[in-house]
Amino acid sequence: MSWGIQGWGCCGIQKQIHAKYSCVVFNSRKLLTPNQSLQCNIGHRSFRNSKRPTRTFQNRLAPVVENVVISSPMGLQRLIKPFCFTVLVGACSFTGATIWQYENVHKQVYDRWQRNAGIFQNELALPRKTGGYRREMNSWWNQRTEGQKVAFSIIGLNTAVFLLWRVPALRPVMVKYFCSNPAAKAVCWPMLLSTFSHFSPWHLAANMYVMYTFSTSVVNFLGKEQFVAFYLTAGTFSSFLSYVHKVVMRVPSMSLGASGAIMGVLAAVCVQMPTAKLAIVFLPWFTFSASAALKGLILLDTTGLVLRWSLFDHAAHLGGALFGIGYMAWGNELIWKRREPLIRWWHSIRKSSEE
Repeated sequence: MSWGIQGWGCCGIQKQIHAKYSCVVFNSRKLLTPNQSLQCNIGHRSFRNSKRPTRTFQNRLAPVVENVVISSPMGLQRLIKPFCFTVLVGACSFTGATIWQYENVHKQVYDRWQRNAGIFQNELALPRKTGGYRREMNSWWNQRTEGQKVAFSIIGLNTAVFLLWRVPALRPVMVKYFCSNPAAKAVCWPMLLSTFSHFSPWHLAANMYVMYTFSTSVVNFLGKEQFVAFYLTAGTFSSFLSYVHKVVMRVPSMSLGASGAIMGVLAAVCVQMPTAKLAIVFLPWFTFSASAALKGLILLDTTGLVLRWSLFDHAAHLGGALFGIGYMAWGNELIWKRREPLIRWWHSIRKSSEE
């Protein structure tokens, strides 16, 4: 297993946008694979008074943003729907994960029964799939761990959304549904969809590398079904905390990126293995524990909120980290280990449908 620490940012976008990037790289000395995570954020700066503004992808979004933001002032009532949506996403995610796990176990038991009963034919007698490339891809995929399969699926979704950003005709839809903003006309679905949305290739690559690095280890102690539910809920909860901060501070900026969800995964890892030794890539002699690294990141994001740093969405980072800590401390006991009534209910539905 390998662990990494990251301080990456949800991208903040306002009506006038200029791209800035900053990077911090960490890795682990203790584990087999060196970790590396990049902190990559798109900040914002007005270019209204610029004599010769560059025509970048970010600049071309400016007229689109005008059509998706409301003009009325933001009040606390703007948080009611996002709060309900966050609870709904969590409930649906863990309910779906429970049913998904039940179906997987049911399939495994059924397949084992068929093998023991001799129903399956000899594997050599079965027709082989045509196409050497297809066979190689199937063989490669079957050799991946459950964590890697989940990670590749998430990477595929994020890459697909990233490519959609490159279609000019889809920009109004992308800004409306794949950028979270409490002042926008659509406030609920973007909380979830924005966690799969990345504005720059470097932001996408950094987040997906970190997510892939952690996925196998996290899936090992959560299971793939619970991990997916955890990931979706952590991302939505981080968006909600970002909304709360923006409404209270009256800063209606737009955010996107998987940083909040990955911060939740990182927090879960650090809580689960607090003594894992980590080091900064360019300072390999300076080591620290995973617990100390998590505390440092929380302190950094808290400082950013207090001092009103605008480069990163610190509230989203804190939201993801707090969710990860809270779930590993109480959520697993209160939610996942008490899913037996739901399993019995679903089992009764399956049984009645098979009769």
